[in-house]
Amino acid sequence: MIRIRGRVPRKVLALGLPTAWGAVAISYKMTCPLAQQTGFEARLATSAVFFAVGTGLILHVRKALLRELRQIRQVAGVAQSALLRPLPPRIDGLNVAAAQLSADRGASVGGDLYEVIATEHGVRAVMGDVRGHGLAAISTAAAVLGSFREAVHDEPELGCVLRRLERAHARHLRDRARAEHPSSGAEPEHPVAEEFVTVLLLEIRQDGALYALNCGHPWPYLLSGPRVDPLTRADPLPPLGPFPLPPHLPEVPCGHLLPGETLVLHTDGAEDARDAHGRFFSLRAALEKAADQVPQALLGSVFTALLRHSTGTPKDDIALLVLQNDRSQRRPLGARGTARPATTHPQPTTHL
Repeated sequence: MIRIRGRVPRKVLALGLPTAWGAVAISYKMTCPLAQQTGFEARLATSAVFFAVGTGLILHVRKALLRELRQIRQVAGVAQSALLRPLPPRIDGLNVAAAQLSADRGASVGGDLYEVIATEHGVRAVMGDVRGHGLAAISTAAAVLGSFREAVHDEPELGCVLRRLERAHARHLRDRARAEHPSSGAEPEHPVAEEFVTVLLLEIRQDGALYALNCGHPWPYLLSGPRVDPLTRADPLPPLGPFPLPPHLPEVPCGHLLPGETLVLHTDGAEDARDAHGRFFSLRAALEKAADQVPQALLGSVFTALLRHSTGTPKDDIALLVLQNDRSQRRPLGARGTARPATTHPQPTTHL
């Protein structure tokens, strides 16, 4: 109730001030003897009065628009931070850093998604990329992230988590299809039939053992000392959307993340960024230069190099997630720091 009472005087003032300025100008023109004269001095005075009134109106409208814009940005910032929540710097012995760059000017999030959650099954992370960008992509990312945040605590296997994400994505597409039906009068920016999302699921257990499931997403890079290698070269599954998941979803073993080693998850926008000559950005080379840095500094170095390469805002959304093992433990028997390839049946891949 207090808020309502506080807004009424502001609205009255917003309408009353321009009205008062207009009344002053009309009163001057209708009643002031000077305004009725046709001499040069009289015309000059009349012009000065109307110029002052016009300037006051413009400044008032500009101030009101800027205030509304600040309020809209504050609301958008709260909504966007709720979608991609700021990650804590440390999760169950892992140093964590993440950042996202939207291709849409003025937006802090886009179609990329990530999350890291400590569960009784280990630390579970997701990195995803929705086709396209804009509001439609943000709503799809919200549906997938919401399902992940709930499923990682309920499901003991990554395969079951992935199936939950698939069902959430399918429900979201059905809802969008009803909203974008021709009878609604809305013209869809991206038809639902063409919608898909790439998803990478990771599980890091207490002993550093790594397991993954990948649906059409780029594999992360493993930083072990000065070496930078893909985590694995196993063929990913198709993205969520165009094709159903196979009946059997075995987790892909990816070795161990040893103390001091770092994983860098990314969306394909990082490696698809081009310079003025059409050359792609080398994420691997940028990581090699920053491999000895802490996660937050590593993110800053990579984004600086990427923006310098693309001479400004890139054409696609970009997200990076850094996970560094800071646990104190002995090296697991038979574990290797570098990635070892896992054998899976080849699957068709789709790139955004």
